[in-house]
Amino acid sequence: MKNLIIKTKRFLYILLVVPILLFTEATLSSCTYEELEIQQNFPFEISVMPVPKDIAQNETVEIRCRIVSSGKYTDTKYYLRYFQFDGTGTLRYYNEVPYSPNDSYQLSEQQFRLYYTSTSVVSQSFKIWISDSFGNEKEIEFQFNNKD
Repeated sequence: MKNLIIKTKRFLYILLVVPILLFTEATLSSCTYEELEIQQNFPFEISVMPVPKDIAQNETVEIRCRIVSSGKYTDTKYYLRYFQFDGTGTLRYYNEVPYSPNDSYQLSEQQFRLYYTSTSVVSQSFKIWISDSFGNEKEIEFQFNNKD
């Protein structure tokens, strides 16, 4: 009888220890990464308010833009560059110095206004590229006809 009690205790001990060992193994083996992975690279779209189709020489048009990201990472930086391939004009950010074509400028906000001033009497076309610090890039094209 004494042997039966000892064997029963051993069996119950094994039934208790095995699940604890399995739980410990599963918990420790699931922690293989030393650092928590944080997603930093989020795709984005550019939202632009409608702009006039026609512009006169020396007239300025306001272009309202907003970067709409599918996620938020605080260290993401956005950059703007432009190139004018028809006509002549200047593009600037608020009251700052006009941008130079093909130079990259960092944007301080995700919602911003650009001002395009025509210096031409013919139709004008230019493209704006907005990129982020992870290599994502969007392109917007603008075309203005001469008002005269």
